[in-house]
Amino acid sequence: MASTSSRIGRSVAGLFVVALCGCTGYVKKSDFDATIAELRSNDQKQQQEIDAITQEMHQKFAQYDTQITAMQGRISVDTIAHFDTNQTSLRDEDKQRLDDFAKVMREHHTSAVITAEGFADPSGSAGYNQQLALKRAQAVRDYLVQTGGLNADQVRAVSYGKVKNRQVVKGASGDQGMPNRRVSLVTDFAGST
Repeated sequence: MASTSSRIGRSVAGLFVVALCGCTGYVKKSDFDATIAELRSNDQKQQQEIDAITQEMHQKFAQYDTQITAMQGRISVDTIAHFDTNQTSLRDEDKQRLDDFAKVMREHHTSAVITAEGFADPSGSAGYNQQLALKRAQAVRDYLVQTGGLNADQVRAVSYGKVKNRQVVKGASGDQGMPNRRVSLVTDFAGST
């Protein structure tokens, strides 16, 4: 809820600055109060939608080793797909997770933007792993669009390669490095980028 309060505070401050700087005329207190009430209502509605989607994702993904984190205007579903060493093909066991994710997004928030974040383990060069992780993210994006029925404009792919601060198991590769060879999904809701 702290994030909701801070967004409301920023909205109020922004509106106040615009009212002071952009207007040479008088703004009625009742108009100002009505605008603030509308902003609070919209913010509360968006937070309720995020809470509902987060709850449903927790229920859907309880059977998987998946962490779901709600952030400001976003939901992050970590470790949605894992990959074998030097591979970009989706494993059958990960396809059901992606199907469940796509279903939740189709049913609840068709205007959300989904970013497939690709990662690699630390073995190999930085350049190679950057490309490998991007191909993994693209494989997930393509699956969500082609099989999951999401709009192609709604899903994008990015690569973090073998960045150390994003490794699940620091420095692990080979059999122990599978948690690092993954794609996570971040969902940005309307009004976000």
